[in-house]
Amino acid sequence: MTIGHEGVIVFLCSLAGCLLLYWTKSFHLGRSARGHSGAAVQSAHRNPTPRIGGVAIGGALLVSLFFAPASMLDNYGPFVISLTPVFLAGLADDLGYDVPPWSRLLAAALSSIMAITLLQMWIPRVDIPYVDAVVAYAPVGILLTVFATSGVCNAFNLIDGLNGLSAGTGVMVAVGIAAIGFNAGNSDFLMLSMLLVAALAGFLVFNFPFGKLFLGDAGAYSLGHILAWFAILLVTRKPEVATWAVLLVFFWPVADTLFAIYRRTRAGRKLGQPDRLHFHQLIMRSIEILWLGRKRRHIANPLATLVMMPFIAIPIVTGVVFWNNPLMCAVLLVIYVFLFVGTYVGGKEFVKWRFNKVRAARMMSTTA
Repeated sequence: MTIGHEGVIVFLCSLAGCLLLYWTKSFHLGRSARGHSGAAVQSAHRNPTPRIGGVAIGGALLVSLFFAPASMLDNYGPFVISLTPVFLAGLADDLGYDVPPWSRLLAAALSSIMAITLLQMWIPRVDIPYVDAVVAYAPVGILLTVFATSGVCNAFNLIDGLNGLSAGTGVMVAVGIAAIGFNAGNSDFLMLSMLLVAALAGFLVFNFPFGKLFLGDAGAYSLGHILAWFAILLVTRKPEVATWAVLLVFFWPVADTLFAIYRRTRAGRKLGQPDRLHFHQLIMRSIEILWLGRKRRHIANPLATLVMMPFIAIPIVTGVVFWNNPLMCAVLLVIYVFLFVGTYVGGKEFVKWRFNKVRAARMMSTTA
């Protein structure tokens, strides 16, 4: 079989799984959409929707075990096994069992520890002089790996607020990792990434643009875990790959998460307390206020995803281009951080000003 045939099989398995979940939603909607009817503060949708799309993706990834490159099969099998804690914790929350955020984060850390144990692998370096000598000390490298991979799991969950956003970002990150691997002379990452892309593509048929099925915590956390470990495999197998280039590939979900931590800490709120202030929510609210109005959220939601995709892609592309140049990647990372924060703050103030202007105009027309 060629990579195309294998990808088609994984895509069809994911698609079939999603189709089954959608057709049988009358049997499980009370559980799979419980607590997610659109009333949640961070919600960007109106109607109850099954949040168990991760189940279909997980099934497709199990099928992908049969197609993993022989040279990576020893790593791929144990790696899939390590998904178990974070997947089950996320699925329990998706089914309405109210798993606290810190418990899900702990499950992500446990999955990372399992991966480290099974693969005997962790982040080998950070491409910073003198710091690399510290990271080379196994306990430090292991702690850094658990922290980083758990953070990426949470990051993909936090950006899972619009139709197609988390899965679409996952597709672009997977392609970015594959491209860097190809540049470094390792085509195995092309195969692994394309199998993941195929599984996500089957899900996206139901998720974008109209949100008939959601990724859920099981899907989002698992996606973050998979991509984080793809990246670790890459920088471990290919020392010439700059870790800063990999960080550029993950820039958007990581930046959004770190900024959310800063924002909530500054406001005196709990870190696990959801809000409506993520970048994607700002974009969607801007579209509603400036153009569509709040009654057309079913259009504003996927449109906001389309607006964001080019901005998510830019750091990924530059990470691929400068894959072996850590200094250039570090400089670009700093530039992107300033652009991210500046655009967010400026956009938030503009939306607030525009909203107040529209509200004042409506009040004047009402009293006239």
